[in-house]
Amino acid sequence: MAVVDGVSRRGLPVPVAAAGLGAWLAFAALALVVVARHGTPLPPDRALLAWSLGHRPPVAVAVARGLTDTGTGAVPYVLAVAAGLTAGRTTRQRCAAALLGLVCLGLGQAVRYGVMDLVGRARPPRGDWEALASGWSFPSGHTTTSALTAGLLIAALWLRAPHGRGPLTLLVACWGAGVGLTRIFLGVHWFTDVLGGWLFAAGWLGLLLAAAARWLPADLRPGAPGPRSGAEAP
Repeated sequence: MAVVDGVSRRGLPVPVAAAGLGAWLAFAALALVVVARHGTPLPPDRALLAWSLGHRPPVAVAVARGLTDTGTGAVPYVLAVAAGLTAGRTTRQRCAAALLGLVCLGLGQAVRYGVMDLVGRARPPRGDWEALASGWSFPSGHTTTSALTAGLLIAALWLRAPHGRGPLTLLVACWGAGVGLTRIFLGVHWFTDVLGGWLFAAGWLGLLLAAAARWLPADLRPGAPGPRSGAEAP
C-alpha cells in the first residue's frame, strides 16, 4: 500500500496502524507472562491492591462504583453510536460509522471472552472486592470496553473537530483510563488485567481502522469529503 506524507492511499494514518501492531505484540507478551505464571499476580499487582485496601474512604468507593458502571452495559454502545454519528459527514457515512462502532465493540467483546477463557486467570480474593464481578480476570472487561469506546470517540473528534478537540480528547481519555483504574481500586482486577485491557483495546482499534481504510468504500469512509454540490449522496 503506497504511503504519502505518513498516510496510506486508503486514508489510514500509518502511526495508528503501527501503534495497533505494537499494542498487539505487547498484549501477547503480557498474556504469555500471565499464563507462564499460572495467573499468579506480579509485584505491581500485589502492591496496587495493597494500596487500594488502605485508601478506600466511603465517598471514594461510591465515586469509583459510579464511574466503573459507565464502562459496561448500554453506555459504551450508546457512546459508540454517538461517535459514529459525529465522525460522518453525510447520512450514509454516519450510519456506516455508527455500525462500525457497534461491530467494534461487539466483536471485541467476543474475542475478549475467548482470550479470558484461554488464560483462565483468577481474580483477586473476593474479600477485597468493593463491587460485583464475575468470570475470569484477564483482560479486564470494563477496561477493554471503555478503552475501545474512548478510542472511537477520540477518532471521531479528530476527524470532525480540528479546532478545540484537545480538551475534549483529554476528557474522553481520562474517562476511559479512569474506568480501568476503578477496577484496581475496587479490588476486582489485578493491575496487569487492566494493562492487558488497554493493550487489547489499542490493538483491536488499530485492526478495525486498518480494515475500514482497506475495505470500506471511499464514499462511506468517515471523514471523507461530501459531494461538491453540498447534497448528500443517495
